[in-house]
Amino acid sequence: MNIRRATTTDRDALFDIWLRSVRATHAFLSEEEVQKLVPAVRDYLASTDTQFWVLTGDEEPPVGFMGLSGSKMESLFLLPDVFRRGYGRALVKHAQALHGEINVDVNEHHEQARAFYEACGFVVEGRSELDDAGRPFPLLHLRLKRS
Repeated sequence: MNIRRATTTDRDALFDIWLRSVRATHAFLSEEEVQKLVPAVRDYLASTDTQFWVLTGDEEPPVGFMGLSGSKMESLFLLPDVFRRGYGRALVKHAQALHGEINVDVNEHHEQARAFYEACGFVVEGRSELDDAGRPFPLLHLRLKRS
């Protein structure tokens, strides 16, 4: 397992990871809602405001990625076939090594993600009725304190 900074040549692979992961885990979103997110996700992955980290397995192609904006984890996605292998936890530990205390928002309806973050030691510190785009997908605000 290797974690490295993303490059512009990784963008298509990161988008593919995002799409496959969302389709496998975000049952609360219809395919139409997923497709509506595509332009925003492509813009996000091209953003220079977020520091992207790529996770590779035993071979070179990316199997996951994480986006950080300071100490806020803006995204963490893995290919479905590498779930439950410790890769997500490795990305969280990498973020914590970089910033100490980490914050993340998770969709309240995404029970798998909430369980994952809580297993990593995050605690819920707040809630918003709407997501960042103003849609009716409540967010939980979680924090992982410095170890």
